[in-house]
Amino acid sequence: VQLVESGGGLVQPGESLRLSCAAAGSIFAINTMGWYRQAPGKQRELVAAITSGGSTNYADSVKGRFTISRDNAKNTVNLQMNSLKPEDTAVYYCEAEIRPLYGMGYKDYWGQGTQVTVSS
Repeated sequence: VQLVESGGGLVQPGESLRLSCAAAGSIFAINTMGWYRQAPGKQRELVAAITSGGSTNYADSVKGRFTISRDNAKNTVNLQMNSLKPEDTAVYYCEAEIRPLYGMGYKDYWGQGTQVTVSS
């Protein structure tokens, strides 16, 4: 099982980016999927999460600007980021609670991270 991210890059303040993450491999079920970020010198923090039923949770700093969505049939999760600010600059990581096809219980899986830089 692995998570593959795409969509990072360099944008100017006020612009938008869309991050995507696909879970691949022998998967029985996926519970919560989410996006975390880690800026230099700071701890990794939750940005947004979404359950298999579609309930969402956002960090206060991104509410109203970021939208998380998922496609359960395709095992994908997306993060639409609008009105980006310099303080959004970080490495963004996809995370998912996955029950592998061969195994017992759910485990946390992480993507490799994608850089988002917001700068003029």
